[in-house]
Amino acid sequence: MHLVIDVGNTQIKAAVFEHNTLLKKEIIGYDNWKDDLKKIINFFQKIDFLVVSSVGKLEKEDFLSFNPDLKVYFISRDINFPFNNLYASPATLGIDRMVLAAGAVLQFPNKNRLIIDAGTCITYDFVDSNDNYLGGAIAPGIRLRYESLHNYTAKLPLLKKESPTNIIGNSTIQSIHSGVINGVSFEIDGFVNSFLNENDNFIIILTGGDTDFLAERLKNTIFANPNFLLESLNQTFQYNNND
Repeated sequence: MHLVIDVGNTQIKAAVFEHNTLLKKEIIGYDNWKDDLKKIINFFQKIDFLVVSSVGKLEKEDFLSFNPDLKVYFISRDINFPFNNLYASPATLGIDRMVLAAGAVLQFPNKNRLIIDAGTCITYDFVDSNDNYLGGAIAPGIRLRYESLHNYTAKLPLLKKESPTNIIGNSTIQSIHSGVINGVSFEIDGFVNSFLNENDNFIIILTGGDTDFLAERLKNTIFANPNFLLESLNQTFQYNNND
């Protein structure tokens, strides 16, 4: 039994896996992360490994000192990945994007894969049917777009995400919602259409915190799974440990 931990930019996601079965998922904050993880570990007493990936404020040393009774497996560039990394600057490729690519290869063999992670940023990653990672794109996510409009203008309010009532906003608030939400939706559909025009035998995976919010707004057929990164972390660990 493994406790898989994804340390993101704004929050920490933790999931308990028994082989490939997800038993429990929690989203926790930075302030009480140790106490929250201890509660999970105390409830699932068969946990033997912490599988950790971090693009946030916590590092491997934080988890090594967290619980000496548990083994820590830290997902880094030094482990094996089931794809050929053809990125021009591999040292700058985020570990989260590498894990998503690994999960796509392991879950969907022999396909062209486009993985879209809609979180703080929206990332697009392409792995071809020969398991070559070719690269992708990075764009601001929904929350960043709302915050940018507020922070870099004098009078626009800071709003929380909300479905626009129409593509033509009839007020400043509705115009912001239309610009942000429709803009993101059109952007994703545009990337997907370009991908579809150039590839067959494909799978398009949508994941990240805004998965459910966006999935119903997209015109293209996609595989939507908000837990895909956690599943991919677990599978990457198993791939490296023959579990």
